[in-house]
Amino acid sequence: MSCQETNCQAMNDQTTSRRVYLDNAATAPLRQEVLEAMLPWMGLEASAAVGGFGNASTLYAEGRHARQALEAARAAIAAVIGAMPFEVVFCSGGTEADNMAMAGICAGVRERHGSAKGGNRVLAAGIEHHAVLEPLRALRRGGWQTGLISPNREGFVTPEALQAALAANSGERVTLVSVAAANNEIGSVQPLCGLADLAHERGALFHSDAVQMLGKQPFDVRTLGLDAASFSAHKLGGPKGIGALYLRSLTPFAAQQLGGGQERGLRSGTQNVAGAVGFARALELGLVEQQAEAQRLTALRDELAAALLALDGRISLTVDPREPEGGRAATDDQAVSGNQAAVGRQVAPGIRVALSSQSASAAQAVSGNQPASARQPTAVGQSAAGRYLPGILSILVAGLESEAMIQRLDDVGFAVSGGSACSTGSLQPSHVLLALGVPRKAAQSVLRISLGHQTKRQDIAAFVGAMAELLA
Repeated sequence: MSCQETNCQAMNDQTTSRRVYLDNAATAPLRQEVLEAMLPWMGLEASAAVGGFGNASTLYAEGRHARQALEAARAAIAAVIGAMPFEVVFCSGGTEADNMAMAGICAGVRERHGSAKGGNRVLAAGIEHHAVLEPLRALRRGGWQTGLISPNREGFVTPEALQAALAANSGERVTLVSVAAANNEIGSVQPLCGLADLAHERGALFHSDAVQMLGKQPFDVRTLGLDAASFSAHKLGGPKGIGALYLRSLTPFAAQQLGGGQERGLRSGTQNVAGAVGFARALELGLVEQQAEAQRLTALRDELAAALLALDGRISLTVDPREPEGGRAATDDQAVSGNQAAVGRQVAPGIRVALSSQSASAAQAVSGNQPASARQPTAVGQSAAGRYLPGILSILVAGLESEAMIQRLDDVGFAVSGGSACSTGSLQPSHVLLALGVPRKAAQSVLRISLGHQTKRQDIAAFVGAMAELLA
C-alpha cells in the first residue's frame, strides 16, 4: 500500500470513528452545563426545593417557585442585552420572535396611529431569514406595501442602500425596517447603529433578527438603538424551543398569540421555565467565553479557508471573511456594545449573569432609545470582533451540487449544510447567494461550514482531508 493510500485509509478510519459536527449555525449541541441547570425545572431532580415542574402562572408554592426561576432567567437575559426585564418576552424560538415582531409591531402601529400617521410600508433586507421574509409576504397579502433592501456583494446592507429604499415611494411612510444583525449563511455583521438611526430619522421603527449574533459578538439593544430584536437559545448551546423578543418599552405591539395572557399579555401560552433557565445559562457561558472563543474560531475559520482554497481550484469563497491586514473597524474599547468588561452577578439561586457596566447603565433606563450622539460610534457600526461572524465559512465548489456533497460528507462522518434546499425534486438556490449576485448555477454548489464550541483543530484537518477525497 502506498503512502498516499495509507493516509487515505487513516483518514477514512478517523472520519468513520467519530462524527464531526460542522453545522452550528443550524443548531449548536446542548451544553452539559445548560442541561444541568435545566434539570431541576423539569421535575427530574428530587432536590428541587418545592417542585420544579410547576406552572409559572399558578398561585401555589410550585407555581411561585417556577415563576421565580422564570423571572430570574428573564432578568439575566435582559441584563446581558442592555434591556429592562419587562422588555423581554419569552416565546418558542427565533421564528416566532421574528413573526411576532413583523406582524405584531405593524398591527400595533395600525391600531395606535392608523395607516395615515403610522405608515403603510415595511422594508427588510433581501438576505433576511425566511422567518422575516415570509411574514413580510403575509403583510403584503394583507395590503401593506413592502420592499427589499439590496445588500452589496460582500453581504452588507449599507446606509446608502437603506436610504434609497426609504426614499422609494416617497408618498408612503415606512412603518418598520428589519435587518438581521448577522446573516445565517455567510456571517456578515450589519452596521445596525447607522441603519437604525436612518430608519428613526424617517419615523420608522427598527427590528433586528439577532438569532445568529447573540453570544458571538457583543450586542446591546440600547447602544444599537433597536426597537425590537429576536433571539433563540439553541444557536448558542441552549435548548431548542425557547427564544425571546426584545420589545422596547412603549413600542406599539398587538399580541399575535392569544389565550391566558401570559408574558404581560404579549404572548399567551404556558411558559417554558426549564427552557428559559437553560437559555439564561447558555448566554452566561457564551458571554464569559465570548472574546477568547471568537479569537479561537476566527483562527480556525481562516485556517480552514486557506486550506480549502489551496486544496482544489474548483473551490472558492462565497465571501472572504478573513480580516485584511489592519482592517478591523475599531479597537476593543470602541466596540459597538461593551459586554467585554463583564462581571458576575447572582440574580437568583442557581442563575448568574455576567453584566457589563454598559449593560447595567442601559438597564437603568425605563424606556426610549439613546440619542445617536450618546452612542459609541465605529467606522461602519460593526463590532471590533470583525465584519463577519467568526464561525461561519461559505464555499462554492464548481461542478458539484450541494445535496450530493452533503450526503457524501455525511457518509464519512461530517455534518455540514448547503445554501440550497431540495424542494419537489429540484434544487432551489439560496436567496441569500442570489441577492449577492452569485449566478444561479454556482449558488447550487454551496457548502456552509459553521464551527462551534466543540470544534477542534483536528476536526478542521479531518474535514479538509474528506474534501480532498470527495474531489479526487
